[in-house]
Amino acid sequence: MQRQLVLDYQEDIRKYVSGIEQMRVLNVFKHMPVQLAKENKKFQISKVASGARFKDYWGCIKWLASAGVVNMCHCLLDPELPIKGNYDQAKYKLYFSDSGLLVSMLDDESSDDLRSNRNLDVYKGGLFENNVAEALVKQGYDLFYYKRENSTLEEDFFVRPGSCLVPIEVKATNGTAKSMRTLISSDKYPDICWGGVRFAEETWGRATTC
Repeated sequence: MQRQLVLDYQEDIRKYVSGIEQMRVLNVFKHMPVQLAKENKKFQISKVASGARFKDYWGCIKWLASAGVVNMCHCLLDPELPIKGNYDQAKYKLYFSDSGLLVSMLDDESSDDLRSNRNLDVYKGGLFENNVAEALVKQGYDLFYYKRENSTLEEDFFVRPGSCLVPIEVKATNGTAKSMRTLISSDKYPDICWGGVRFAEETWGRATTC
């Protein structure tokens, strides 16, 4: 049923998008699982098609987002308030609005592995992040992340409850949360004042406060 829904999505793209834009929208849609499997999950237009450029595909990505097919996660210029308007339009991640459809677009072996919780090193990080992105959007949050150039400092998501900026870190494996600790403890980020939320495999389904 999920795979039929994916085919229906593609058919709707062919129905409602015309000209060269149709193929571009389909290319973005089909390449999302591959890009989510990368260590660096920033969406790269250059990987979608040979010679692809941001300006040619920006409208296609916005079309998918407006249709509710994908959720866009924008890269903050700085991890500080305000967050709306404080981001680089050309840097973003794309997540499926429905994690089940993402899984259905994987090959049969990977889908079976997911149900058996095995051999998921390639996809696990992307699947975990997609789950969290979907949950945040359904709670009414816009999606933002941060990655400092030429540095290891990065955070998967940020939300704003009231006057604070809260980092959310998604870990596919047990490990340290170095970036989160840096954001919380450093005087450079006064808006991150009370802690953060970390999701990891051993605490999946519940939040732990740092």
